[in-house]
Order: sequence, then C-alpha cells, then structure tokens
Amino acid sequence: MAQDYFSALRDVVLVISSSLEPRDVLHKITEQTARTMGCKASTIRLLDRSGHFLLPSAAYGLSDAYMRKGAVEVKKSGMDGEVLAGKIMHLKDAAADGRFQYPESAKAEGLVSVLSAPLMVDGRAIGLIRVYSAEEREFSEAEHAFMDAVAAISAVAIENARLHAQLRSNYELMTRHAYQIYED
Repeated sequence: MAQDYFSALRDVVLVISSSLEPRDVLHKITEQTARTMGCKASTIRLLDRSGHFLLPSAAYGLSDAYMRKGAVEVKKSGMDGEVLAGKIMHLKDAAADGRFQYPESAKAEGLVSVLSAPLMVDGRAIGLIRVYSAEEREFSEAEHAFMDAVAAISAVAIENARLHAQLRSNYELMTRHAYQIYED
C-alpha cells in the first residue's frame, strides 16, 4: 500500500513539472489524488485576496451543480477554518457534522466522508485540498501522510505558477517600455 502512495506521489510531481498551466496541473492533481485514495472526488480551493473566501480552483468527480452551490466562507465553515490554521481534518459524515458549510449539498451529491489538508507557503495557508468519499470511512495514517505530502507539493507548485505569471507580466511590461524608449 505504501508503495502505491510513493508511486502516486511521483506521478503528482511529474504532473506538476510537466506544465506551467496552473489549471491543467491542479485538475490533474485532484484527479490523481482522488483515484489514489479510492475517493469519489477531490477539490483544490484557494483563498481569495481578502482571505475570507475559498475559491474553486480545480475539481475532479463533482457535478457542476455542486461546484456552484455557493461561496465557501471561511468564517462559516468550521472545518475550513481549522484546515487553514494548518490542521489536516477528517469528517466521517460531512452532512451530519456542523463544521461543514453545505451539508445538504454534500448529501445530494452523495458525499459522506471528507479529508482536507492545508496548502501552506512560508507558514501561511493559501488554500486547501480535499477528497470526498461516497461512503463513511476512516482515513489511514498513510492516507493522512499522502494528503499532507500532496498538499505541500501542490502549494509549492501553485506559488511557483504565481511567481512565473508575475515574472512573465513584469518581463512584458519591461519589454514594452524598452520598445517605447527605442522608438522615441
């Protein structure tokens, strides 16, 4: 079993290094994570600039209706607040747990157990990754460790993609400015 997690982690790293397109990379991470853990679905949500909302950034195995259920507000979701504080969280039954913001939507989607891990960069949370199981289940210590590793690698990839986009933007501005000076 541990060997499967090592292989899956290797595959996640290969996916991350294969593209500079964040959407493609994040979608592949959610798919790989859900499949490896034998889960119905997975999501990556990133904090908005205000730090008050978690925005859907990638999803695998969830309906469009579920993804449009409403904004995930950190202060209305006890679970997400704890995850963003740096804690891996497991809910056995999301629909019955008061810390899950949209229990009715989870039930309608057939989501029961969830496991969430924070995406941390320099000691601060930038979002979270979550897997959803269609049946009530416990997640093993190895699964917790796998989620923690995927979250850490994903956070670095997201930050690198942001820095790459910023560098590209700065380079384009600098090039435009230099071209304007040359023409003047």
